[in-house]
Amino acid sequence: MTMERLLLQLEIDQLNAAYAAALDEKRFDDWPGFFLEDGNYTVQARENHDRGLPLALIALESQGMLKDRVYGITQTIYHGPYYTRHVLSPAQLLGQEGNLIRAQTHYAVFRTRPGDASEVYNVGRYIDAMERTTAGLKFRSRLCVYDSEMVLNSLIYPV
Repeated sequence: MTMERLLLQLEIDQLNAAYAAALDEKRFDDWPGFFLEDGNYTVQARENHDRGLPLALIALESQGMLKDRVYGITQTIYHGPYYTRHVLSPAQLLGQEGNLIRAQTHYAVFRTRPGDASEVYNVGRYIDAMERTTAGLKFRSRLCVYDSEMVLNSLIYPV
């Protein structure tokens, strides 16, 4: 593995770590900033993804839509409180074409309600397209393909 590839691997892993920390620390206002202005965020069941079916649980097509989701999470949706913890694999670099970088990362998200045991909330993989900007790597698209057949209650916080 070349030094350039190792540095790119580290950069992707650091982006994923910062992304997970922002969500786990409930810094939802930071979440849209991980994406390009016209970036996409999609949460889709593995069954639909594997069959090439377009139905997704969440499909946001711009930073503006991500900001609307943040507003909903923080201002309008009522639910019992819980914490999340993301556990991520190292990213697998899938390819690079100019500024476009493709990678895949496996994830597990655990949910803990205050005073209760932790439970597996969502498990799957991120399939990402990223672009290098003056501010570092940003997601052009993040597709969260979840393996879990049952989504506990409703999916409120981003995966």
